[in-house]
Amino acid sequence: MSQNTAPPRRPTSSSAAWASGGTLFAGVLMLVTGFMDVFQGIAGIAEDDVYTRVGDYVFKFDLTTWGWIHLILGVVVAIAGFGILKGAEWGRVAGIALASLNILFQFMFLPYQPWWALFSMAISVFVIWALATDDAYGREEKF
Repeated sequence: MSQNTAPPRRPTSSSAAWASGGTLFAGVLMLVTGFMDVFQGIAGIAEDDVYTRVGDYVFKFDLTTWGWIHLILGVVVAIAGFGILKGAEWGRVAGIALASLNILFQFMFLPYQPWWALFSMAISVFVIWALATDDAYGREEKF
């Protein structure tokens, strides 16, 4: 008779596996959102006709200012997305903080690009959820 000496496998619930996949997807979304914010920033800095001019609005900034905000935020978000994909704890913390900040900035950017701002806010909500609910984050087992 032979004995099985393989270590026992831990049972993996479908919700834990789904959350882990959500974290991987959140990292990819952070990278994509970061690059899109960079392009959004470049368009704002270039002052082309991509964005409409807004009349009286409480959060009105010059489009060049918005361009620089989005460019800097995009670079930092992309770096955090890379950290999430590498499994770094700083990536998780930065991802949650930057996704929260992105929601705030996209809310203030609503008059310029309302559909993109709403879409980006929804992505940020998913990223916050995925990073906050993954219990396996930071362990040795990575994606």
